[in-house]
Amino acid sequence: MAALRAHHQITLLQGGSELFPEMIRAIDGAQREVRVETYIFHFDPSGERVATALERAALRGVQVYLAMDGVGTPALPPSWARRFDDSGVQWRIFMPLGRLGVFIPSRWRRLHRKLCVVDAALAFCGGINILDDRHDPAYGALQQPRLDFAVRITGPLVQDALETMQRFWWRMTVASELRDRELPAAWQALQERMRATLAERHGPSGDSGAAHARPSPPHGPPGRGARADLVLRDNLRHRRRIERAYLRAIGAARHEIIIANAYFLPGARLRKALVLAARRGVRVRLLLQGRYEYFLQYHAARPVYGALLDAGVEIHEYATSFLHAKVAVVDTRWATVGSSNLDPLSLLLAREANVMVRDAAFARLLRQRLEHAMADGGHRVEAAAYVNRSWRTRVLEALALGMVRLGLFLIGRRY
Repeated sequence: MAALRAHHQITLLQGGSELFPEMIRAIDGAQREVRVETYIFHFDPSGERVATALERAALRGVQVYLAMDGVGTPALPPSWARRFDDSGVQWRIFMPLGRLGVFIPSRWRRLHRKLCVVDAALAFCGGINILDDRHDPAYGALQQPRLDFAVRITGPLVQDALETMQRFWWRMTVASELRDRELPAAWQALQERMRATLAERHGPSGDSGAAHARPSPPHGPPGRGARADLVLRDNLRHRRRIERAYLRAIGAARHEIIIANAYFLPGARLRKALVLAARRGVRVRLLLQGRYEYFLQYHAARPVYGALLDAGVEIHEYATSFLHAKVAVVDTRWATVGSSNLDPLSLLLAREANVMVRDAAFARLLRQRLEHAMADGGHRVEAAAYVNRSWRTRVLEALALGMVRLGLFLIGRRY
């Protein structure tokens, strides 16, 4: 894994209420290009404000590219599809499932990362979908906002995010043309990508000049001058980078580890790392989903609690609202904010993106937010209560874990 690089300005954003105004402000100031990737784009009032900003940008001549996942966003409302088309927003839905998609293991590889790059100078990354904090597509209105985080970034890793998104858009374009048997269009897309790659290597020209745009000024007090890196997970070159980053940070911990993770089912390596950390005297606290959302994710996680509790790991379940965060802090010097859960879907199948940060001020702020969430909305799992849980609960847990193991068998992966 590449070393963290210096000269980043990073601001922690909690929830869509903090993220979306920043995104919209950046999009409204764009002069050349806006790229957005998201798992869910929900056209509730929050989503419509972001969509309207993308529409405004395209109407004034900015190149706007929007990629959405075919499970999280199976279709756009017809009115918004027309508005995007009429304004010039270029949008694609990645790998729609179709009728039998859920039964085809290769279709489980989803676009789960949440990225936005504006004018090659400013990026956003995190776990927040374009979805109102107080609304859930399956459960409706929420009494309290969803707990989730993102970061606003300027600095060298913005270029990494841009190149990642450019490559993904190109692959989607070529794949779409080939599926439609539009071979000339696919060949043209391939040529355009080759020209863009040469331009990126040999200096700015045309649109590639955006890659060398002057960064926007610093924003927000935490993370000014932070060391950071964009760590990706995909099914080609970066299969285990996020997991390895976690393992290194946990292995180096001396005093404290706090992990908040929505869908927590770590593999053997991560479980062992957490157990060893706790046994050598590190205080390990986990903030996990305490509110029922999905059968598999909720019940399959519970069987791993036993070994962690036995080692002295503190487990807090968050039930005030839905927990959607995928963040961690180690020794108030290393932190991560991103889209990757610590579960098989994220660590073995999905495209994910996390920002790793080494900055004391940023880590302290994230730690404060997590401690507040544990104190205000968390319930600590006691070892005695866990051991005495009902037989019905144990049956549901065994069933859910068995289904996860069957899925891993079908895709031929060990975890």
